[in-house]
Amino acid sequence: MAHPVPNFLIGRRALLAGASAFFAAPALADLGPRLFTGTVAKFDRAKAGKPLPTLEFLDAQDRPALFSDFKDRVLLVNFWATWCAPCVKEMPSLDRLQGLVGKDKLIVLPLSLDGPSRDKVVPFYEQQALINLGIFFDKGRKIMQATGTTVLPTTILADRQGRELGRLEGEADWDQPEAVALINAAVGTSG
Repeated sequence: MAHPVPNFLIGRRALLAGASAFFAAPALADLGPRLFTGTVAKFDRAKAGKPLPTLEFLDAQDRPALFSDFKDRVLLVNFWATWCAPCVKEMPSLDRLQGLVGKDKLIVLPLSLDGPSRDKVVPFYEQQALINLGIFFDKGRKIMQATGTTVLPTTILADRQGRELGRLEGEADWDQPEAVALINAAVGTSG
């Protein structure tokens, strides 16, 4: 088929290549400073998409798990403990966020650092009526160390390929409009 515009096919190929690159990583394109307001104002965007570690963590039944087990979904990894007051305050908002966004797009992955107090985690979930979050443990704090996390709570946002998009040190209200907007941008949805 003849095209009246010179270089039509070259231009169309460039457009298609650019569009596929844009849609392949919508989270990277959409996470601008305009989203870092209110409760997520302290969100620190990662300079380069460093992959999450390939270390194992444990689920509530002591089965090993990896971040790659949740592939094709955005991850919000939260380091917390039952003995950490800001962590305890933050957990209900993470549970509500998970319920709002849904597990098909986002996995909120709370990694408990409870060692000797590990038996307090399940009763804490029951007391707080945390029904949308799974229970996971960072045994020996290996993932905490591998990610360079030094403050509790710290929450790391990772794209569908398991690359860190950024992190927030300290507590946040994750079900507030500005936090939901940040997460929606990461999962590639509007509003």
